[in-house]
This record gives sequence, C-alpha cells and structure tokens, in this order.
Amino acid sequence: MVFEDESGQGLRPPKGRTWGRRGHTPVVRVTGAGNKRVSLAALIAVKPGRRPRLIYRVHAGRTRGNDRRKGFTEADYARLLDAAHQQLGGPIVVVWDNLNTHVSGAMASLIAARDWLRVYQLPPYAHELNPVEPVWSNLKRSLANLTKHNLSQLTALVKTRLKRMQYRPGLLAGFLASTGLDLTPFCNLHN
Repeated sequence: MVFEDESGQGLRPPKGRTWGRRGHTPVVRVTGAGNKRVSLAALIAVKPGRRPRLIYRVHAGRTRGNDRRKGFTEADYARLLDAAHQQLGGPIVVVWDNLNTHVSGAMASLIAARDWLRVYQLPPYAHELNPVEPVWSNLKRSLANLTKHNLSQLTALVKTRLKRMQYRPGLLAGFLASTGLDLTPFCNLHN
C-alpha cells in the first residue's frame, strides 16, 4: 500500500520561531525572486512485516509558460509509480487525493496500462487521512528561516532533508499513526 501527495516550496522560507538578543529582532533576508518553486511528490509505502519507506521526486524550475503545468504532470506521476514498482518489487495499491492530475483521463489511461497498479481516491478534504501530509509539515518546519538564493541550492537542501527522513522509519511510522487509520498489519519496525 502506498500513500501519495505533492507539495511545493519557493525561495521564500517558511516562518519559524528563533532566538535573538534582547532588543534585536532577528531578520532573515530573502531574495526577491518572484515565483520560482520546487515541486515535490512523495510516497509512503507500507508492507506487512516491513519498515515503512519514503520515495520522492523533486522537480525544480517549472513554470506555467508555454502551456506547461506548474507541478507534476501525469507522465511524471507515471514515472514515479513505475520507479516505486521497481523498488518495492510487487503490485502497488495507491491511495491519493482528488487532484485534477490524479483524476484526469490521461491518468486513467496510464493507470489502466499497468496491471500491477490499483488506485483509490481519498475523500475530498480528507488531508488528515494522508500520512504524506506530515512529511511536508516536517520538511517545511526544518526549512524555517533558512534562506537559499537560487533553485539549485533549495533543491539540494530539500533533497537532503527528505533523504534524512528516509532513514528514520520510526518517524515515518509516526506519520502513519497520525492518520488514525488501522495500519498495524502493515507497520512492523523490527524487520
């Protein structure tokens, strides 16, 4: 079983609390680089008797110019699912939200072409049921008040933070537990 979600991060860092000398408000200087963003998609995979796994993809520098989507396209999701299928070595059941890219006709045909893939939609406005949402929360909290001056720096930092999460199965199990779904047959941290 695999849960999927997507997010994005711009060059302007999320705000966070910090310490400062009394009487001196800390100031974080950011670039004025308009709407440059990094698009992110992640999967949390759970399998009976195995540790949960985080699989992700990062796209930098996508813009809406020339009729291209700002985030991930159907082909990008198909490549992500194909890579997950190879890494996990078996059929996949995907649970994701109702993003327009997920429910498009092009995505339906891409799903139909993969006999090892089953897809289920989360109910609308049910982000609390998706364990990938806390991944984004954790990531953005770790990026608070950190300035990056270009997309390559931001991309490298995001990849580093996500890679750290990959090696913390207890953290991923906590994200799964936060949903309140009964996934106990799938989560076993001792193997």
